[in-house]
Amino acid sequence: MAELTDRRRRVAALVLVGVAGVLILGAWTGWRERRRSGGLILAAQLLDHPVVFTVAVGVTLTAALFLAVRGAILRTLFLMAGVLGTLVVTLVAGLFGFSGGQETMRAGAPDRPDRHLVVEEGAAMVDPLWWVYVDEGSGLTARRWHVGFVDGDYYALRAAEWDGPDRVRLTVDTGERDEVHVVELSASDGRPHRMVDRG
Repeated sequence: MAELTDRRRRVAALVLVGVAGVLILGAWTGWRERRRSGGLILAAQLLDHPVVFTVAVGVTLTAALFLAVRGAILRTLFLMAGVLGTLVVTLVAGLFGFSGGQETMRAGAPDRPDRHLVVEEGAAMVDPLWWVYVDEGSGLTARRWHVGFVDGDYYALRAAEWDGPDRVRLTVDTGERDEVHVVELSASDGRPHRMVDRG
């Protein structure tokens, strides 16, 4: 009977390791979709939460190790190491798992209800950062295209606006003058022909 219990514990530990693997894959998918131009918006919104996934993976792997070992002292050591490791990795994920800023503008394209210009603003220490996107489509297939990035350490985003249903105009203050960048978008899927990077 003890052998059956040990076998069940090993199977449960393997299942938990598999669950941790699925969680890691989900977190990576969310991270990738948030950062790539043309990423699926829904996947990024659901899966790009580094702190939540770090805690879930840490708890799952700690439980798997707890089930896999038999001795009380070894179990206690694994439990303490798992809790401490999860706290450290969660702190690192919280500090460096930055996933963008707060949405400060959303404007629909003229004659295109399926297309929106979005500006998010965040900060790197004290300097503001701006990300400019075009959201194309709706529901499960909605995509976010990267149109521009402006680092407030050197520049400032003065305006982001539509210049027609397939063109975006960005005005960037360089400190000496304003630069105007017009970005053409694909009429079929909203993909920008180029990205403005002032950072």
